[in-house]
Amino acid sequence: MPHALKTAAASQKRERLEARVTLDQKRLISRAANLRGTSVTDFLLLSAQQAAKETIREFEMLRLQDEAREVFVNAILNPPKPNKALRTAAARYREYMGR
Repeated sequence: MPHALKTAAASQKRERLEARVTLDQKRLISRAANLRGTSVTDFLLLSAQQAAKETIREFEMLRLQDEAREVFVNAILNPPKPNKALRTAAARYREYMGR
């Protein structure tokens, strides 16, 4: 099977999502889809996909912030011992400041 046909076959929509909505929700969604010039299905899929990506991005950002905070706090509470370069710089500073 040519590559283009394999790609097309692999990307066929085979899964289904369903939702029950109120009449007001359906009217609102239909109006928004109409304003965008798209079908309700396409509007819902695009909106849900964008919301899903944003949710995942926010979650991953929060997780990374938690990890960074943990690394920072650990570095403050358990600092590494000064290496030779730091001891040399500290000695130079004390000499410069006259201490």
